[in-house]
Amino acid sequence: MRPLNFFTGVFPVVFLLVVASGLLSTQAATSDAITKGKLSYDFYCYQCHAYDGDAQTLASTYLNPKPRNFASTSHQQLNTEQMVAAITHGREGTAMVSFSSVLSADEINNVVSYIRQRLMNDNKADHIYHTETNGWPNHQRYQIAFPFASGELALDTPWQQLNESQQKGKTLFMQSCISCHDRAVVNDEGPIWELRPLSYPREHFDNKADVHIISGASPYHVHEKIPDTSNMSAQIQRGNTLFQINCAFCHGGAATGKNWIGRFMEPPARDLTSAEITKRPDSALLQVIRDGLPNTSMPAWKQVLNDEQIKDIISYLKRQQGN
Repeated sequence: MRPLNFFTGVFPVVFLLVVASGLLSTQAATSDAITKGKLSYDFYCYQCHAYDGDAQTLASTYLNPKPRNFASTSHQQLNTEQMVAAITHGREGTAMVSFSSVLSADEINNVVSYIRQRLMNDNKADHIYHTETNGWPNHQRYQIAFPFASGELALDTPWQQLNESQQKGKTLFMQSCISCHDRAVVNDEGPIWELRPLSYPREHFDNKADVHIISGASPYHVHEKIPDTSNMSAQIQRGNTLFQINCAFCHGGAATGKNWIGRFMEPPARDLTSAEITKRPDSALLQVIRDGLPNTSMPAWKQVLNDEQIKDIISYLKRQQGN
């Protein structure tokens, strides 16, 4: 009976040691996963979700819907499986894309572990960006600029409406903070920038006159002049508008291909006013514009322009034949 008593007494101790060893191993693995997850999160995720997970970032101000605010999301609201699926496959209708091509399954699990353990709770002081650990000692010295960074004060508030402290804060913000906080809150967003393809080396756009002003010294001056189509058909005028928006960057305003960008291409952009082009059947030109030209810089436009719009451009290119 003595051996039985011996093993009976030893077994619980051995069992506890094995269990404790397993727990320590699991904790170490979890700690290692969180450390690795932080590295991936800080490289791929912080731009939208922020270092502390509150999604208060420059990128988030441009996104609709907004990125997930992990700091205000509980474990019950968002489970592990949902998070893994979102990172793996993305979320349709949002800016959240699939990361399966850049992160392995283990790396995705590590990121989820990091977010759930370190960001989805109330103890995030060490993740706030402006801390001494992150290279910002005594950040409070910028306190007078905080209202402009947080949006409490609009950056375009008239100077005379600001008190002395606020004026100093705005000056400090403009000198030290705006390079990162350039999406400051303003009362008036101003005019929306219009995307214009520009290939003019010494050209600017006169907003008041709504015309391009091209330097007469430019050797490409004559090739950048947009032909007058005001007395031509509605189709040609539509084609002119579409051409200037989509095609003039490479082929020039006059469609000669002898503009700044067109001459630097290899092979050079084609002269679309030449007989070689204007005499070609409309169907052939439509196919080239729609599908592009292999081994050249001419891309396929079928995802941008429909067939009717392409036909309008062709009518513009062939305008001299009908006049």
